[in-house]
Amino acid sequence: MRTRWIIAFLVCVTAQPSAAEAPLFADKALFKATLSAPLGQVYEQKDLEKRLYFDGSWAYRNGENTVRLPVKVRTRGNYRRQVCKLPPLQLNFRKNELEGTLFQAQNKLKMVSPCKDDDKYQQMVFLEYHLYELFALFSEHHFRVRPVEVGYTDSDRPDSHWSSTNFLLEDDEAMAERSGLELVKVERSLRTEMDLAHTALVEIFQFMIGNNDYSTLQVRPGEDCCHNVKLIAEPEAKSGFIPVPYDFDASGLVNAPYAEPPANLPIRDVKQRYFTGWCKEEARYREALDRVNGLREPAMALFAESTLLDKRYRGKAVDYLEKSYELLNDKRYFEKYILERCRGEVIKG
Repeated sequence: MRTRWIIAFLVCVTAQPSAAEAPLFADKALFKATLSAPLGQVYEQKDLEKRLYFDGSWAYRNGENTVRLPVKVRTRGNYRRQVCKLPPLQLNFRKNELEGTLFQAQNKLKMVSPCKDDDKYQQMVFLEYHLYELFALFSEHHFRVRPVEVGYTDSDRPDSHWSSTNFLLEDDEAMAERSGLELVKVERSLRTEMDLAHTALVEIFQFMIGNNDYSTLQVRPGEDCCHNVKLIAEPEAKSGFIPVPYDFDASGLVNAPYAEPPANLPIRDVKQRYFTGWCKEEARYREALDRVNGLREPAMALFAESTLLDKRYRGKAVDYLEKSYELLNDKRYFEKYILERCRGEVIKG
């Protein structure tokens, strides 16, 4: 009897879907959902450091059927939570109630939505969505995303309705699990602890999109490293930390009205590219450049052939990326503004 129980337990555990098998991110197709919650109360807490979850209902279509799931909602993010009229939300599902649904194997999901009820801000969400796709082209270590058109109802005001097209962002731990790795939870990292090849790739990518709102080494006090970057590595590893970037709304390619370059940089416009990577052997940057050059055609197609972006924003994004490729492949520019501008002593390895 005990042997049968152990076998049954192992079968049950084995049957649980892994992060890689989670159906939500197995498809990139836009789907529709509705969210009902006391959203007025949710948004009122956006300025609080500790915010409560509010009970709500999430529903989506599955063929001819509507699937309804209980969900808890609160505002999330740092800067966007402070400046946005409609700050981004965190969706907290009950994992044991999701079996057989599109959200099977999920738990907490970040939802990125327009900062204001305005088409300009909607287009910016699409641009940021494509930047996640862009990095996924360049690296196997990336966050997965899924677009969703959401209809909102404030349950305290049933006559209050609005909608926007958002995207859902893969959970941190699920992202790490897909690679058979774990999140590294440290207050800060050292340059000698990092995976140098992947760090160089992240730095070249951030330069390409004009983003300096990140760090592979430091973070705000009280949080795990790093700023707009998650570190992943082999279990118990003390080095070889792989940085995985997220949150690209402050990039020059997105060009959000609220975005400003860091005060310590000699630029005054986020659209201006400025390399802030730390120094490594030249070969690491050459490898990163070869990587992005080899994927130039599909990278440009993400924006040029987007069905989400309108013509104006498609054109702006394509022009921005084309200029980035032009600069990176200018020998003199690459040597002067990438290799010679890096920070600190050269790290070898």
